[in-house]
Amino acid sequence: MIVVTGATGNVGRPLTRALAEASEQVTAVSRHAAAMPDGVRHMVADLAEPADLAPALDGAKALFLLLSGDLHALDARPTDLVDLAVGSGIRRVVLLSSQGVATRPLGPTRVAMRGLENALRQSGLDWAVLRPGGFASNALAWAESIRSQGTVAAPFGDVGVPVVDPADIAEVASACLLGDRHTGEIYELTGPEVITPRQQAAALAAALGSPVRFHELTRDEAKAAMTRSVPPELADDTLDIIAAPTAAELRISPDVERVTGRAPHSFANWVARNIAAFR
Repeated sequence: MIVVTGATGNVGRPLTRALAEASEQVTAVSRHAAAMPDGVRHMVADLAEPADLAPALDGAKALFLLLSGDLHALDARPTDLVDLAVGSGIRRVVLLSSQGVATRPLGPTRVAMRGLENALRQSGLDWAVLRPGGFASNALAWAESIRSQGTVAAPFGDVGVPVVDPADIAEVASACLLGDRHTGEIYELTGPEVITPRQQAAALAAALGSPVRFHELTRDEAKAAMTRSVPPELADDTLDIIAAPTAAELRISPDVERVTGRAPHSFANWVARNIAAFR
């Protein structure tokens, strides 16, 4: 049995599907009830309360660990989840971490995530760590404004990073959960090209066949929008990166191709597969 947390999210959904298609027994965990592929067991749990997760881990061999937004708050205790995995007899954990652990080690939420990575390394479990940069699927935040106003609103319109397709993250995660050769590896996951928010808006317009205007937000406006769903510390750490990415954050990583044997998907490819959300 493999347990997938965040199973209804942009990484968890394709990962759950891939594992089920590989004939693995899967328990999908999310905060709310949701439809799942045939044969997948679903359980509702809040990772901020580790005891909620314990029943899902009973009898499982591996865990994909994706922290919910509130577990990035400075008073959270995500390392309790590693202790729970050890106590439940889990043998392997694949952690979805963040590129910023290496590139922005002093960011408050990066310090906490590095602590979680260290706890996992010291746990005695088999482990792999995935460190993605920005997600292509963050563009879904623009879906309503594109549908209703034909507008994308984002900060730092002409500053780009190599955003990664969540489907690529899921494919790498699946390989790490199923294969011993990835034990002890840290993979940095990016897309194949640096792309700015303004260029993303243009790619969406091309796929829709209709104009999409770009409106540049101030940092304060962007933070106000982000903190509706994530802690302010995580919003600040994220905005620091997208405002002025370092050379390391602009680097195109080879790791998606190393693991999957193919080049990472472009933003345009992600748009083509998800365009219905913007219509």
